[in-house]
Amino acid sequence: MNRIKIIADSTCDLSPQLRDKYDVDIVPLFVCLGDKTYRDGTEITPDEVYQWADKNKTVPKTAAVSPEDIRRAFTRYIDEGCDIFYTGISSEMSASYQIAVMAANEIAPERIAVLDSRNLSTGIGHSVIRAAELAAGGMGVHEIEKELRENFVDKVRASFLVDSTTYLRRGGRCSALASFGATALNIKPCIVVENGAMRPDVKFQGSIGRALLKYAKKMTPNLLNARKERVFITHSGIDDEVLAKIKDYVDSLGYFDEVLITRAGCVISSHCGYGTLGILYVDK
Repeated sequence: MNRIKIIADSTCDLSPQLRDKYDVDIVPLFVCLGDKTYRDGTEITPDEVYQWADKNKTVPKTAAVSPEDIRRAFTRYIDEGCDIFYTGISSEMSASYQIAVMAANEIAPERIAVLDSRNLSTGIGHSVIRAAELAAGGMGVHEIEKELRENFVDKVRASFLVDSTTYLRRGGRCSALASFGATALNIKPCIVVENGAMRPDVKFQGSIGRALLKYAKKMTPNLLNARKERVFITHSGIDDEVLAKIKDYVDSLGYFDEVLITRAGCVISSHCGYGTLGILYVDK
């Protein structure tokens, strides 16, 4: 059997350490700041995105992976004798999935499997790591895709609490009136991923630290019924003290084998802004 190479797009938000541990290669999406375009994670940082957005009172646009970048990555590893498993952001949110499918069909469809994660951020990261584990266990790429599609993807739970509605408003995802009301009442909206798309869920009130603790506590029964291997706490930049309190709370449950902290990349951060945090897990 050929060696299997795991490739994901940059919205999987896995840390460099996790990418190294599971031997994951990354194909970037794009962030567009005015008339300049940058590859997510290699040519710009989230903090630079925030600086530009605040200066220009707008939010960046984002764009799918390029066909050229996908083909280059696929061709490289096929030429090295690898089979390829690829996944990335939900097909409901980006054209990246369709671009990857077309590239796989052009290059070596029998050796490249493309999974629609139906998710974003480390919701994708869960599928990436599981794929790496299945590959290490000897499963072929198309078997991995089938296993994840049928028995894993729909069990990944992703949600995020947003500190400020400024980026949602600037991006047209929240009206100015609703944004003003949320700010005045110190309301933090929760966004969940469902059926491959984002939708608003419950709202929490108070400072971001208090609201996040309420969010984590509300989620506790579900966390205690999740798969135990790992849980992600993923944020778009947040005060260290707040982040530590949320990690301490999840650790205090004494349930997960790993509590993994990751920071969202530029594409995810472009849509939610600074101070967003999510707890992402997999149902049993």
